[in-house]
Amino acid sequence: MHSFLTGILAVDPVPWARAQMAFTLSAHIILVPLGVSWAFITLIANYRGVRHGDTDALVLAQRWSKYMAITFAVGAVTGTVLSFEFGLLWPRFMGQWGEAFGIPFAFEGLFFFAEAIFVSIYIFGWRRMKPWPHFFSGIPIAICGIGGSVSVIAANAWMNDPSGFTLDKAGRIVEVDPWGVIFNDAMPLMAAHMVVAAYVVGGFMIASVYAVGMVRGRRDRYHRLGFLIPFTVAAIAVPIQIGVGDLLAGWVYQNQPVKFAAIELVPKTASNVPETLFGRLNDDGTVSGGIAIPGLASRLANPSMGTDTVIQGLDAVPAGDRPTARQVTIVHWSWDVMVGSGMLLLLLSLWYGAVWLFRRDMPQSRLFLLMASASGVLAMIAMQAGWVVSEVGRQPWIVYNLQRVNDAATANTGVWITFIGVVVLYAALAAATVYVLRSMSARFQREDGHDLPVPYGPSDHSVSEP
Repeated sequence: MHSFLTGILAVDPVPWARAQMAFTLSAHIILVPLGVSWAFITLIANYRGVRHGDTDALVLAQRWSKYMAITFAVGAVTGTVLSFEFGLLWPRFMGQWGEAFGIPFAFEGLFFFAEAIFVSIYIFGWRRMKPWPHFFSGIPIAICGIGGSVSVIAANAWMNDPSGFTLDKAGRIVEVDPWGVIFNDAMPLMAAHMVVAAYVVGGFMIASVYAVGMVRGRRDRYHRLGFLIPFTVAAIAVPIQIGVGDLLAGWVYQNQPVKFAAIELVPKTASNVPETLFGRLNDDGTVSGGIAIPGLASRLANPSMGTDTVIQGLDAVPAGDRPTARQVTIVHWSWDVMVGSGMLLLLLSLWYGAVWLFRRDMPQSRLFLLMASASGVLAMIAMQAGWVVSEVGRQPWIVYNLQRVNDAATANTGVWITFIGVVVLYAALAAATVYVLRSMSARFQREDGHDLPVPYGPSDHSVSEP
């Protein structure tokens, strides 16, 4: 019996540590776009309500702020779990690099606490503050959401481009430059990519809820406005995101050639490299399947040189310094999914923009609304795929070219138990969150616009100036 239990507990901790981190990150990232963008979208409705006496806009702003508070609280729980996991799953990483890696998280903590304070002020301010002071109390929420996201991305960017520290002969950190850590070369583009993505994903997620309602026949002004505000934000952000993504891909080409080779499925260094749609890398270094578009990968990597652009292949570094064949295929497929989803969202946004430009109205067809209903899920898939590209593409490194994942993980063979515990916790948290949000939605529908009384608010059907 003892040997049986020992066999169960004696598992390789590295795959379990990676699986737990991947699971918690993918769950937490669902809430991040809402945490960053929802305050801004709410403020647009709030401004319209105060400035133009729009009752429907005020109802939306008040209700969105309550939803925002729920997702903020749940995000705080999932984010806290992630913080503990750095020490639990990656003790050797934190022991080696914690002095540098922890600096951006110190700033993230400050932004988080400030955001929590102003979320409380804004929520309770509906019943206690005059219109414009209350509106301005919401602006710090949007700013802190961006600041917190940028801080976390700065830490992740540092893992891709470690800088701002000095090592002694034993490899220990002896000096840290906080600004060098935060403003590493990868940080500006990665942070911009994530922040804009938050507005894309958050806008489409919120709008998709109202699109579903409109498909079901709720074509009243409340649902129309609830769709228009977040969808417009997302539609404006999509082309910006594609531009930033292109710049970031160029940075990866110049600074992380192995990751770029995985993205483009390039086993051997060459010019005139085709763009392969899907396909897979075999263990023998050959590529099979997929659709190859001649020369396109080289053209995209450096348009000025066209097909003469040389892309460094995976064979340029030893096998132990690059992702495995399976990981390369995962990265490449994730890239295709991310780019393909982004293009579909761009086409949907262009459809919306063209109709609005010529008719001053949103598209009314059922097909458009069905596609808009799916846009939130599609945008989230694109974001999740993007994070797979970023993290799996860096393998086998946890700190690029300095520390491998295998050398950073815990040696505790019972880590699989915490993974099961986290899955159970997150399942319960997800169920509770969905239940609360659905209950709030049902109550709001019963109230039919008559929320709790506020000094200038929705139930008054008027807006009083301060």
